[in-house]
Amino acid sequence: MTTIEAPRTPTRPARSKGVNWEKWGWVYMRVSGVLLVVLIFGHLIVNLVLGQGIKAVDFAFVAGKWADPFWQVWDGLMLWLALIHGGNGMRTLVNDYARGKTVNRTLKVLILLAVIVLIALGTYTVTVFNPCPSGTPAHLLPQFCSTITK
Repeated sequence: MTTIEAPRTPTRPARSKGVNWEKWGWVYMRVSGVLLVVLIFGHLIVNLVLGQGIKAVDFAFVAGKWADPFWQVWDGLMLWLALIHGGNGMRTLVNDYARGKTVNRTLKVLILLAVIVLIALGTYTVTVFNPCPSGTPAHLLPQFCSTITK
């Protein structure tokens, strides 16, 4: 008699000790997904619907928005949640499709490095962005800087 294994039978036994990282990754995806929907729709409504539409979104608009700590936190939170959410999703895909142990580990390390670099660059940009740095020649600055410095 031939026995057929049940679908999705794990190839290795489930761990009985330690933190269940897969469960917490699953929980993170659900919570961050809901928060991202709120953050993204808030972002789109403020940037496109309440103002003058896409034509009003320019360097000066972003500079004015990021001058307010509220929008720095809003955009920073959206950046962090989206990048970690996307990185976790990519990790799940690698776990599902990359069969070789070395390939699997290499891809996950590359995903982690990409997420870390992008979060660092994005956070740096959002937090220290200054459209009118002092000491910059006037001809290199945007036009609205001359009204701020006067």
